Amino acid sequence: MALNIVTYIFIGVGLFFNLIGVVGLHRFPDMYTKLHAATKCTTFGSIFLIIAVIMQAAGIWAQGGTSQSVMCIHAVLALVALLVTNATGAHAIARAAHRSGEKPARAVVDDLEGKEND
Repeated sequence: MALNIVTYIFIGVGLFFNLIGVVGLHRFPDMYTKLHAATKCTTFGSIFLIIAVIMQAAGIWAQGGTSQSVMCIHAVLALVALLVTNATGAHAIARAAHRSGEKPARAVVDDLEGKEND
């Protein structure tokens, strides 16, 4: 019973972060802030949702159910892949936008302005 409550809390936190990411995609003014909302919030949301899956699988196993170790391994691998690809993809998108001349909605100091692209 306590495991289910904790799992529901993790699911709620994960859904909250994903919802904040969706609102950020809709409300933010430029590509850079939208990219920030899309990557940071959904990464945290996915972390909490995958932790909830792992907790439920471990709980089923602890109660004498069938072994859920394969599900735990798949969830951890999905989490690692998400953490690596989300950050890498966001960096690639932001770099491509910067190189194509995309400007932020508000004035910022750009230290890369005028430097050669490698």
